Amino acid sequence: MDDYLMSVSDAVKRLKTDKATVYELIKRGLLKALKIRSFKISNSEINRFVKVYQGMDLSDLDNIKEIDFKEVST
Repeated sequence: MDDYLMSVSDAVKRLKTDKATVYELIKRGLLKALKIRSFKISNSEINRFVKVYQGMDLSDLDNIKEIDFKEVST
């Protein structure tokens, strides 16, 4: 699929999170964006982010760690 730019709102939908989290990821440099009036994120950047952080717990961005699957309830 061709690469394309998406808005923060579209990135929120792709990552199934909220705007505050996406802006914080951008601020911390974990998610790369460009600004053309407003922030835009490429589809390839979303894919890179998911690949890099697969299996990681990002619920506390000051303490990113691997998910402890022993703690996951079924």
